[in-house]
Amino acid sequence: MVVAPGPRWRRQRSCAAAFRATSATPALVLAAGASRRFGSSKALARWRGQLLLDHAIAQARQLSPDVRVITGCRGPLLPLRAHRHPSSWLFTGDWPQGMSASLKLGIRTLPSPAHGVFVVLMDQPLIDSEGLARLGEAARREPGLPFAADYNGRPGVPAYLPRWLWPALMTLEGDRGAGQLLKATGAHRLAISGVAADVDTPEDLANLRR
Repeated sequence: MVVAPGPRWRRQRSCAAAFRATSATPALVLAAGASRRFGSSKALARWRGQLLLDHAIAQARQLSPDVRVITGCRGPLLPLRAHRHPSSWLFTGDWPQGMSASLKLGIRTLPSPAHGVFVVLMDQPLIDSEGLARLGEAARREPGLPFAADYNGRPGVPAYLPRWLWPALMTLEGDRGAGQLLKATGAHRLAISGVAADVDTPEDLANLRR
């Protein structure tokens, strides 16, 4: 379901714009899925000498020192196998419900001073550092506005979600992420190289390695 922005949201947006984000604006790494098409844990697959999960944590750290990884299907295993460790590991038992469960858990754990949150996926290893830097700078310059990667005219993750959007995020259901909500609220799209190259299958990963 897409929730269209109403007058209340616009008031919240106006209030949020009065704040300025800090370097501690948290970043969520979504890594709770079962990786059914991959056949094993994508998070533990190798990418250029490290785990995909380790690489995603490093990507998130380019956005914030406060990195929180959402785990689910293989929750107990990932912290044991990871070489990089986030600020916190968060487990959602509702992971079969899809990406929305991860977003909701992440939002519920955010500190009250946070004016927004960054969201990063675990399976986009080709996203470049310059694109992430632009996202971080845009969010800190205008913390009351949503920013997202541009997918041929559609907004998607990596993204920055200001606090006034969080109540709507809590209404998401199933395997829907923030993309439709970002579109409905007119998120500012940024060109970020590598967003289209995600990993769903072992063949995808093999192709990206070439």
